[in-house]
Amino acid sequence: MLVAVTDHAVERFRQRVAGTLDARTEIIGRVTRAVQAGRLTDDPPPGATAARGSVYVRDLVDRSVVFVCRREGAELIVVTLWEQEGGVAPPRVPRRYTDALKRDDERRRDAE
Repeated sequence: MLVAVTDHAVERFRQRVAGTLDARTEIIGRVTRAVQAGRLTDDPPPGATAARGSVYVRDLVDRSVVFVCRREGAELIVVTLWEQEGGVAPPRVPRRYTDALKRDDERRRDAE
């Protein structure tokens, strides 16, 4: 199975999981290993709303991380990631900061 990763998923991974230089390769490796281990499901993680056509891959390294993916033929596209509270390590950036950035982005869109 081929795995592709969106820029959004890379940014989210860097913010919430690890500030690695090659995040895209890290995500591809984690998703590939998790899929091979049978950690792929159509059921969203607790607290998440299911988006039509999404599949969810639970990370083997940090089980609080769930990669949100879409299938495109034989390819699995990692769109974003979901982080459940109580993970192995606390997020590098507290959620209140990323939520504030999201609100700023929405205000800018509304102003345009």
